[in-house]
Amino acid sequence: MKLDIVHDLQSVYRKMVDSTSRPGLISDLSKEAALVEVENQKGCPTSLLLVALTLLDQEVTFKVFSAQAEAVSKLINQLTYSKPTTTEQADYLLVLQDAEKGSLEEAIRKSKSGTLNNPHDAALIIVETNSVTSGEVHLLKGPGIQTMESAYVDTQEEWVQCRQNKNKEYPLGIDLMLIDQQHQLLSLPRTTQITRNRVSVEWDM
Repeated sequence: MKLDIVHDLQSVYRKMVDSTSRPGLISDLSKEAALVEVENQKGCPTSLLLVALTLLDQEVTFKVFSAQAEAVSKLINQLTYSKPTTTEQADYLLVLQDAEKGSLEEAIRKSKSGTLNNPHDAALIIVETNSVTSGEVHLLKGPGIQTMESAYVDTQEEWVQCRQNKNKEYPLGIDLMLIDQQHQLLSLPRTTQITRNRVSVEWDM
């Protein structure tokens, strides 16, 4: 069974919106990811490719951080008609797990954060991570959260302080979306305040 470009991608989009409006909510993209049939994914994880198919089109630009950045960029361009560009100009930045250490911090620092007149003209950074259901605990507060939520992120990157610095002049800032190897998605909009708990846990879904 193949991915339905209309029905299945609408389902993915709704899940993204749910996780963005309720930070801490994990959305499962495994059903849709299993339907992706690309002859040669050129090192691009299925879940990130699924997100790219949902969000990217010929009207936007992107930047890939990966050891296979050129091949992945070519594939995304062929499938979505979106154009690759620099970190500073990209609407979407995709940071894959095989990217050089420090790539996520670089993406956060250099990405566009919008303007006061157009704060929505900011980048969305999509990150492949080990897990969003186990690892270091992050405490979340802000819009869409009744009191406090916990998020579990297993990654080697140091990104929390870098994100905080980038988002300190709200409404300017960037939004993050983390997707793990089990196709679980965690969205962290710029309005979400994050405190690191520095306690590693395992959570069985």
